[in-house]
Amino acid sequence: MGTVAPTNRIISPADAYEVTTTEPTPPKKLDAGALFVLKSRGSWLHCGYHLTTAIVAPALLSLPFALALLGWEGGVAVLALAGVITFYSYKLLSLVLEHHAELGHRQLRFRDMAHDILGPGWGRYYVGPLQLGSCYGAVIACTLLGGQSLKFIYLLARPDGSMQLSHFIVIFGSFTLILAQIPSFHSLRHINLVSLVLCFAYCACTTAGAIYIGNSHKAPPRNYSLTGVGINRIFGFFNAVSIICTTYGNGIIPEIQATIAEPVKGKMFKGLLVCYAVVISNYFSVGISGYWAFGNQVDSSVLQNFMVGSNPLLPKWFLLMTNGFTVLQVAACTLVYLQPSNVVLERRFADPKKGQLSARNFVPRLITRSISVIIATTFAAMLPFFGDIMALFGAFGCIPLDFILPMVFYNLTFKPSKKGLIFWVNTVIGVGSTGLSVIGAVASVRQIILDARTYRLFVNM
Repeated sequence: MGTVAPTNRIISPADAYEVTTTEPTPPKKLDAGALFVLKSRGSWLHCGYHLTTAIVAPALLSLPFALALLGWEGGVAVLALAGVITFYSYKLLSLVLEHHAELGHRQLRFRDMAHDILGPGWGRYYVGPLQLGSCYGAVIACTLLGGQSLKFIYLLARPDGSMQLSHFIVIFGSFTLILAQIPSFHSLRHINLVSLVLCFAYCACTTAGAIYIGNSHKAPPRNYSLTGVGINRIFGFFNAVSIICTTYGNGIIPEIQATIAEPVKGKMFKGLLVCYAVVISNYFSVGISGYWAFGNQVDSSVLQNFMVGSNPLLPKWFLLMTNGFTVLQVAACTLVYLQPSNVVLERRFADPKKGQLSARNFVPRLITRSISVIIATTFAAMLPFFGDIMALFGAFGCIPLDFILPMVFYNLTFKPSKKGLIFWVNTVIGVGSTGLSVIGAVASVRQIILDARTYRLFVNM
């Protein structure tokens, strides 16, 4: 477990809540994963870049579809509530991390938090594998999305082209394989700054495109009534809530905070403010404009509504630009979600006593990261219906990591009074999220069963 030397900062016993206090512990040597991948050299602004890339991914293009399943009032309410809860949740995680850092026992990974707060078994056998599986699943999903965006660009240029989706997934995977050799999370700060700009770019294009179509004679007839009846509408509701929760999901808050240089107090909060300024402006603009323009006929990705068959409703150059921004931003997102697996690989194969760029560490890094990307690319090409499977990952991974564990960690660390508001707010969020996770998993399995008849390996979708 990675730790750093004690700081001179002291926690006041007059804090609002009773905290679990221990004497500062002597520093332990960092393993290669923490030492090389999670270098603590960044500022709060760099933290904001990392957070934005991890959260504001092209999956937000499904928000109009989620609003269509919930209606205007329900959709906007759930979108706002999920934003408030996740901001609160990430703030709680940062407070727990800062508390342990001030005690001289800085936690650099999610599994470190679970190890220290819940016990060694929770870190090794539950939280660690859960985070690793969720993040690697996100890498596969991003690779698939990148391939789909490249194929969309190709078909715009050559409507009768013969290249298949798997070809574009391999092209995107090859691009990712090169970028994956960037040695540390902190080294991605400039890429993630560009990613933040790209988020604004493709969201602005999407919003402008939806408004333009909605006001043109090409606009489809709009109907805002909820679709489905009975059990289908109920599952549609929970599916929409899961989509919205997943778009706000992160799962790597401790690893992002680990990139911040000492002292860490207050820096994560500033980074969250930067991130959520981007989140709120983009999520609401894309979600509301897309639903307004296409009503309950909006597709799972609103960009699909910009085409009717092979006929674009917007100028080709505009669609090419929008998808180009999307491809580049999803590449940055892929790199961010590779970091937990990079930590594991470096911990296993690198030697912390040697230099990070020494031949002893460079060669294993090149081989292991390349294999990791090749495996993800193969799964993305083999399972182009991975979106259905990722919904199951979201229910079992995203919701526990982002909505449940932060509440548990905070309550166990600071022990707020059971008569106070904080304890019960955290408890209600944790219990409610647990129920949502179970129902979301059931809904995801149901959708997989319904779609199973269309599943074929390496199918050209």
